[in-house]
Amino acid sequence: MGQKVHPYGFRLGFNKPWRSRWFAKQDYAKLLQEDLELKAALRERLKSASVSSIEVDRPGNKLRVTIRTSRPGIIIGRKGAEIEKLKQDMAKKTKREVFIDIQEVHKPELDAQLVSESIALQLEKRVAFRRAMRKAVDSALRFGCKGIKVRVSGRLNGAEIARSEWYLQGQLPLHTLRADIDYGFAEAQTTYGQIGIKAWLYKGEILDYTKRRSGLPEPEPRRDRGERRDRGDRDRDRDRGGDRRREHPPAHAPAAEHAGPATQGPPPSEMPRPAARPSAPILPPLMSPQQHPSWKQDVRHEPTPAKEPGAESTPPPETPEGSGEKQ
Repeated sequence: MGQKVHPYGFRLGFNKPWRSRWFAKQDYAKLLQEDLELKAALRERLKSASVSSIEVDRPGNKLRVTIRTSRPGIIIGRKGAEIEKLKQDMAKKTKREVFIDIQEVHKPELDAQLVSESIALQLEKRVAFRRAMRKAVDSALRFGCKGIKVRVSGRLNGAEIARSEWYLQGQLPLHTLRADIDYGFAEAQTTYGQIGIKAWLYKGEILDYTKRRSGLPEPEPRRDRGERRDRGDRDRDRDRGGDRRREHPPAHAPAAEHAGPATQGPPPSEMPRPAARPSAPILPPLMSPQQHPSWKQDVRHEPTPAKEPGAESTPPPETPEGSGEKQ
């Protein structure tokens, strides 16, 4: 607990790239030492050019150096004379073909390395450390930074005992991997000794990695567990093609199936309509519409039987009183 980790190395390979990109099966130590010496020499030579970072690529037997700076004109020189001289010196030292790319930092107030170096330069000029820290914090917040922390350690104001002081404004989620946090470190060589300066800048979240999970360009608002579970159930039901209630019908549903088509209702896709007045008598539910009572079939559909000799005395189905009244 309480151990610190480098913000850049903590996110390396996740949302931060390597600053030396090459692969070697042999002479790895030699190439690594060459990279370290090259970066140290460039930082010392370009000390007045406000260099933010130096990246090294080794495609084949060539050497490509990318320099990010807020003052590209100092490195390039008049008509490119300075950069050509720098390229020749590096090629003579490394014995390789050298290419140099210059990238301009448009907002040095939002670069942690440049912020720490500017504070170190002010401390060397005997500016009060609190004033220098507060000025850096205010300028970073004014340029759109979401959070900044600046820490200085050493013999502040020439005190006999070294101490540390820091300022923090905004938010600084150091344990959030998707947070874009820039980190810078510089040293001020004062007459009382060395003073170290560290700067952390929070520029927002990198949301490209959250698209794999949510599929949305912006993060969804936080919900409680119950609401998330209900929404997930609704999504699964919609993907399956219906509501959960359709999958589990009520207990009286089987009885309705056995009862037969008593009355024809509206299809499920249409909205229910008000019931119209029935023009025909409603049949019992256990009887199909095509089926009629046996006594009606005998009366309406059976033909009249032919008269046989000796059957005149047989009375008709209707009552003699009714037949006499009709006549």
